[in-house]
Amino acid sequence: MSSAIAVIDFETTGMTPTQGARATEVAIVLLEQGRVVDRFQSLMQTGAWVSSFITDLTGITNEMLRTAPPAAEVMRDAARFVGSAPMVAHNASFDSKFWQAELELAGEPAPQPFACTVLLSRRIYQQAPSHSLGNLARYLQLPSTGRAHRALADAEMAAALLARMQQDLCARHALPWPEHALLMQLQRCTKAKVNGWLLEQAGQSLLVAPQADVLKVSGL
Repeated sequence: MSSAIAVIDFETTGMTPTQGARATEVAIVLLEQGRVVDRFQSLMQTGAWVSSFITDLTGITNEMLRTAPPAAEVMRDAARFVGSAPMVAHNASFDSKFWQAELELAGEPAPQPFACTVLLSRRIYQQAPSHSLGNLARYLQLPSTGRAHRALADAEMAAALLARMQQDLCARHALPWPEHALLMQLQRCTKAKVNGWLLEQAGQSLLVAPQADVLKVSGL
């Protein structure tokens, strides 16, 4: 049975928590077997100032954040929402840092492994002209999810991209449904070796399938 994957997106005041940037909004989409089963979204108040550049990019203003719930409260709710589900983000090196930093400030652990749809798309869609989220959505003709650079719209788009990649891995490479562990392996594979690695995974799944059928027939 397919396990849930949590697809996350942050909007922030800057590029990295190590330079003092804080999150302004978080959104998480839960996927099971490529289907959205739940969503979480909230603005979050940290006291950090939002520049006019960030407001122009995201539409998030300092006034909006003054009435938002405290960041620690939002992050605790987000951690409960995710639970033990592994995580995915588009450019996970960015979002994982904010996930870990904001949870640390809230006194919560952040043990979840992150897969990255940027790394995955570079291996699955090597011919794509760009691997930015918006350009991949247009390239694959994914449906619009709303304004870019708002957390829920971007998380929804990343979730749609992830589901499409999982579907294409099944259809093109005869794989069983790709769970998070396989995606983690795939993103570490060099692009030159991807096709051979996928052939190897498909061959292993064919060897496992008859054994599973025998177990079902024998009632084990």
